[in-house]
Amino acid sequence: MRMVDIIEKKRDGHALTEQEIAHFIQHYTNGDIPDYQASALLMAIYFRGMTRDETVQLTLAMAHSGMMMDLSDITDYVVDKHSSGGVGDKTTLIVLPLVAACGVPVAKMSGRGLGFTGGTLDKLESIAGYRVSLSDAEFRALAKQHGLVLCGQTGELAPADGKLYALRDVTATVPSLPLIAASIMSKKLAAGANGIVLDVKWGSGAFMHTLEDARALAQLMVNIGADAGRDVVALLSDMNQPLGYAVGNALEVQEAIETLQGGGAPDLREHCLEVAWQMLRLAGRGKQWQDEDETRRMLAAKLANGEAFDRFRTMVEAQGGDVRMVDNPALLPQAQHAHTLYAERGGHVAACEALRVAQASLALGAGREKKGDPVDHAVGVVVHVKVGDKVQQGDRLATVYANSTSSLEEALPLVKAAFTLSDAPTAPLPLFYGVIEATAR
Repeated sequence: MRMVDIIEKKRDGHALTEQEIAHFIQHYTNGDIPDYQASALLMAIYFRGMTRDETVQLTLAMAHSGMMMDLSDITDYVVDKHSSGGVGDKTTLIVLPLVAACGVPVAKMSGRGLGFTGGTLDKLESIAGYRVSLSDAEFRALAKQHGLVLCGQTGELAPADGKLYALRDVTATVPSLPLIAASIMSKKLAAGANGIVLDVKWGSGAFMHTLEDARALAQLMVNIGADAGRDVVALLSDMNQPLGYAVGNALEVQEAIETLQGGGAPDLREHCLEVAWQMLRLAGRGKQWQDEDETRRMLAAKLANGEAFDRFRTMVEAQGGDVRMVDNPALLPQAQHAHTLYAERGGHVAACEALRVAQASLALGAGREKKGDPVDHAVGVVVHVKVGDKVQQGDRLATVYANSTSSLEEALPLVKAAFTLSDAPTAPLPLFYGVIEATAR
């Protein structure tokens, strides 16, 4: 089988066979196919697209390019979640302990952020000593002992995705729905999930800028999961303003802790309750947690009575983190400078653009522009209002936390530009715009 023939076939708009896709993934992962041929195929896919079957076969081939985890010795039904990213998205830190507090084991591998803000691992590393790198034996032992483990993804998991993503990033082929869906779902399949809850965001602070594009991506990933024998639920959620109040690694950890103790921003709390309920619904397999109102009351009680927080604290301690920082978030990394922006006039908040806040966070050092860049765990932005809120002149809009005056000066205009005030009342933004789901075929 010649790679040039595969490239020509896709260039001319024909569907690739399972064998052709498997050949490409296997030999590219092994280093037998050069980057220039892989790039040519990726560009052909970008322009020609892929059928549903092609996308499923690509996902499966990528998943099987490395280790396929089997967690059946920990639980007979593995439930996982994935967020397409966003500004202030610290839901994993809240949802996983919350689900574990209901007796459902959760063993998750997450990633680092590449872009405006840090990823889940970057947030966790705000806690001194927290170990994100675990061996397979440690990962399994912690999952069995505590029913909760959250660490970094091993290089043995879907290695084809790592190689292809790096290539897509430098060949202008990232925004391809089949390639995006295969990238996300291959890691979930390789991680051993039976049920997957996808949080697919759209808006100014999301990768998908329109609801139509987010719905298309969600439907594609649900189809892949169902064809691969998994149960999948995709939530279409808003990212036109930051989720919660805090944007920045240690700031988001602090807000997650507040939420786990029954407080936190109302929108973040409701978002997490929805994701947690959907995870429990899948884990219940039609026999438990099917009543939404009853399950949400139970989940809210786990936040109020401290059970979810206790699970988070146990996880941090088990993975080497300094629990004093969890018990007293004031011990988390603190920025040297804090500057608060105030409303110059009264009105209604018509916009708090997530993209502007994200750009400010990147300028402060909370994110990374390229892989390997360090992040500053202490810096970030805390917004004090939401779209739809009424404010008076002099009310707080946001506080910017910086470790240098130069980064503060760069971030302040961006944060100021994020806010639009209107004389007329503005409706709050919805948290969700729909649900797409399918069960294993």
